[in-house]
This record gives sequence, C-alpha cells and structure tokens, in this order.
Amino acid sequence: MAFGVSRHELNEWKRKCSEGEIAFLTHYWVEPRYPEVKTITKVGCCDLERLKAWCSANGLNPAYIHLRDEYPHYDLIGNKQIEILKRENLTDHLLRFKLY
Repeated sequence: MAFGVSRHELNEWKRKCSEGEIAFLTHYWVEPRYPEVKTITKVGCCDLERLKAWCSANGLNPAYIHLRDEYPHYDLIGNKQIEILKRENLTDHLLRFKLY
C-alpha cells in the first residue's frame, strides 16, 4: 500500500514517464514481505529501452522492471534507494521521507 503522495505528484510522475523521461516518485510504503522498509522510490519511464539503460548504468538488473501497468518502473528500496536519490540530487525526497 502506498501513501504520502499527492494526486498532483502522481500525475506529474505519470506525465514525465509518458514523455519518455526518467521520473522518480518516492512514497511511504507498507509491504508485509519487507517490514523494515518504510519508503519506496519508483523510477519510471515509458521508453522501456531508456529505462533498461538507466537500470544497467546504475548497477540494477533490468529484469526486475515492473511491466504490469502502463507505466514501467523499477522499485528502489533500502540503501540502493538512498544511494540513487543522492546521486540524482533528489534531496527533497531524502528530507521529506527522512531517509538521511
């Protein structure tokens, strides 16, 4: 279950994805399989080849891209989430969700 994100933020993420941009959406997350994880960042892009290349460039296996809806995305959690948010200069995500 996702929460802590506005409709505007979600729509902006979808717009960027649809336009072929690499888009980031961080939100609170509750998943029984990962009780220690409180947030997740969805890295999306409807240009699947661009998203695959982004994953490979960041040491992530493109085989784990979620394709089950119209917005392909890769889920970042844990230390890799923090590492990539820092590398992408998304300080606002880190501060808002207290990931520092």
